[in-house]
Amino acid sequence: MTDSADLQSVLDRAADGGRITPEEALELYRSAPLHALGSAADAVRRRRYAGTENIATYIIERNINYTNVCVTACRFCAFYAPPKDTAKGWTRDLDDILRRCAETVELGGTQIMFQGGHHPDYGVEYYEEHFSAIKKAFPQLVIHSLGASEVEHMARISGVTPEEAIRRIHAAGLDSFAGAGAELLPARPRKAIAPLKESGERWLEIMETAHGMGVESTSTMLMGTGETNAERIEHLRMIRDVQDRTGGFRAFIPYTYQPENNHLKGQTQATLFEYLRMIAIARLFLDNVAHIQGSWLTTGKEVGQLSLHYGADDLGSIMLEENVVSSAGAKHRSNRMEIIELIRAAGRVPAQRATTYEHLTVHDDPANDPVDDNVVSHLSSTAIDGGTAHPELKLIDAG
Repeated sequence: MTDSADLQSVLDRAADGGRITPEEALELYRSAPLHALGSAADAVRRRRYAGTENIATYIIERNINYTNVCVTACRFCAFYAPPKDTAKGWTRDLDDILRRCAETVELGGTQIMFQGGHHPDYGVEYYEEHFSAIKKAFPQLVIHSLGASEVEHMARISGVTPEEAIRRIHAAGLDSFAGAGAELLPARPRKAIAPLKESGERWLEIMETAHGMGVESTSTMLMGTGETNAERIEHLRMIRDVQDRTGGFRAFIPYTYQPENNHLKGQTQATLFEYLRMIAIARLFLDNVAHIQGSWLTTGKEVGQLSLHYGADDLGSIMLEENVVSSAGAKHRSNRMEIIELIRAAGRVPAQRATTYEHLTVHDDPANDPVDDNVVSHLSSTAIDGGTAHPELKLIDAG
């Protein structure tokens, strides 16, 4: 493809539901006019969700960071502490974690993302204990957590296969994987930013195993750490190939590298236009993945809103707690009412969703909008006293 007519022909084919090749996707990502790219992606979204194409979704969840101790030392991470750094390293006890779950329920949250470091002592048994305790106390909470990297780590610590690790944590209460640790799947950029993690091929192999065992997941991409455009498209191709076999990826979620307090020091970053182009090309290329999520957390609320016009059908979460990308400089905050207004101002009807994307509450009448201003992202980890969700757990201040 060299001229605009060729580009438009491929865009038209993709907009009509035709599959495009990685080579075509790369050319579109590099060269297609931005608005034409977005228009084609939005056409795909509208057709896929015909009948509900006017709706855009969000979820209320909490990221519970259980430890920052990690042996992986990824160069983009500002959250982790080396195992020997006893001054910086910490681990939350189970009672603290359960209090955070209680607060999540109190605020109308439906999902927990268990997120932390690869602790050298935490094998499968640790996650079994914690997931089963959460499920026993809060059966209504969905545990959508971890990813292939954590599975690889816990299996090694416990001396079991990844299949056995998945089976056990799923039986203990894990509902689905959050796609953590994907970062960039192609070998060169992955080795550059996360040399101690498993390969991209291994990450996908473990996710494919999980899908085969009935444990679905999302898929993610970290943009802006020095990868090429071709490597970004290769990341999409690797996901699409596995999805052709399993159908287990519910969504694709690209987000941008945050440059503060980490070893990369912001030497490279993805622009907001590159991000919007990725949202659009993902919607065109990933014809077998149902949902594309826009990330307001790392790109800002306005760009998150724009992503709804570039193929995204979901704006992610009101994260009641988030410490990982915030440690690297993500400063964007929001609350439930603001997310509802962002979606509405984009010409869409907001809806709170479940982890599996069913609509729980459709906000089709502004007069009935929720008015609980406690439902804010990055809630300080100070629990609400007198909560009704689980009164036997006394809610206390927790740093």
